Amino acid sequence: MTTGTIEDQIRSAFDEMTRAERQLAAHLLSNYPVAALGSITALAKAAEVSTPTAMRLIQKLGFKGYSEFQASLRGEVEERLMSPLVKHERWAGGVPDTHILNRFADAVLTNLQGTLAQIDHADFDAVAGLLADGDRRIYAVGGRITHALADYFVTHMTVMRPNVVLISDMSNTWPPALIDLKPGDVLLAFDIRRYENKVLQVVELAREQGAEVILVTDQWVSPAAVHARYRLSAQIEAPSAWDSTVMILVLIETLLAAVQNLDWDGTQARMRRLEHLYDRSRFFRRPK
Repeated sequence: MTTGTIEDQIRSAFDEMTRAERQLAAHLLSNYPVAALGSITALAKAAEVSTPTAMRLIQKLGFKGYSEFQASLRGEVEERLMSPLVKHERWAGGVPDTHILNRFADAVLTNLQGTLAQIDHADFDAVAGLLADGDRRIYAVGGRITHALADYFVTHMTVMRPNVVLISDMSNTWPPALIDLKPGDVLLAFDIRRYENKVLQVVELAREQGAEVILVTDQWVSPAAVHARYRLSAQIEAPSAWDSTVMILVLIETLLAAVQNLDWDGTQARMRRLEHLYDRSRFFRRPK
């Protein structure tokens, strides 16, 4: 059986599937992981394929049967919902007897390799293109932890282009924040385990108004993915009670660099005006 999530296995085996199996695979991916939590009969019916087709696909993925497939899937769901206390207990036992700096760095490097391996370059470029399109207003939202990442993104993006809005994590501010959203505008949402209902609600509201949703999530994938046009998944596990957001920050900064390169003339002119305002306001300390 291949490593990685079941979603990774499905994507890796896609070229080897029959037409019917691809139809089932597409259904699984678009409704992952909920689609496969019921019976195999219900899964086949929802994908409009036969039950034998569903069984063949399960076996192609390396599982002996549907029960083994579901057990693995439920394990992934448990990983998604793991609390910080449970995570600490798992990392505290049997860890290498080396300094925490080395162990954490090893985890980050592993996350870097895993994240880069699963990012589709065409999708990444399309996301950068949407963010660089000056005719689209950009909204960004995050959860309890990832709100800071959304703020970081907006702080830099507003230097390069106008009409970039940070949505507050207070639900009473969502309707006023989204009142000017037009079809084709962009919502960049950040959501990692334990997935937050408030992020899902903002995504649903924006999608209903015609927004192009870009989701930055983890390897287990937020439920908000069902509403997203593009999804960028980052590896987040670390030897800590908290997940690591290092790779999400890498994705943000790479997107910022890509947007900058797509319209350097406009970015440069805007940065010059901003630097002039900084100078006039004596915002930064000058070297003596």
